[in-house]
Amino acid sequence: MAAKQKILIVDDDNNIAELISLYLTKECYDTEIVNDGESALRAFETSKPNLILLDLMLPGIDGYQVCREIRTKSNVPIIMLSAKGEIFDKVLGLELGADDYILKPFDSKELVARVKAVLRRFQPAKPAVEASDIKCVTYPDLVINLSNYSVLYKGAPVEMPPKELELLYFLASSPNQVFTREQLLDHIWGYEYIGDTRTVDVHVKRLREKIKDNDSWRLSTVWGIGYKFEVKD
Repeated sequence: MAAKQKILIVDDDNNIAELISLYLTKECYDTEIVNDGESALRAFETSKPNLILLDLMLPGIDGYQVCREIRTKSNVPIIMLSAKGEIFDKVLGLELGADDYILKPFDSKELVARVKAVLRRFQPAKPAVEASDIKCVTYPDLVINLSNYSVLYKGAPVEMPPKELELLYFLASSPNQVFTREQLLDHIWGYEYIGDTRTVDVHVKRLREKIKDNDSWRLSTVWGIGYKFEVKD
């Protein structure tokens, strides 16, 4: 029998945290609750959760800083919880490495659906893959392997969360084809994702910070439309 996936719930309102735990326990997840940023960082190290539900407004170290510190050492999925609905707050959370952003108050079914969707995207690749099934694209100085979720840039591995890698692979698999932000949201995040197109912009920005333009290819913005992986003849 497969081990239950563990979810770390970080919220200074213990009533909300207990309610979230109840929802997730009913879905057969193991949960752990902490109420401040320092405890969250300790629990992350000791419990090795499969996903973190992280409130932004925490005493001491806030959720943004917790996310920033975890991202220096791990790509564990992080879903931010916040009563702040401004675009700035959402974008900042995503830029720091969050994988999703849920506004309070939230619907229990939506919360559970978001958790399941994010965890599905983070399932490890199967160890045995037939050669014919390997999904890999190669360009000068760049190898993107979707079968084992790895990227080599100038011969060195590049760490990136699954959604970044999937976005890069999708664009690079169709060189010079332009995709709208809506199309990219649909292909990478799927119909279950309830977000805005700025999510795509944030992930492209993070990719550009890790993968610089090459003489033969580049990740291009098509103004007013979307993005393409441009390959030069």
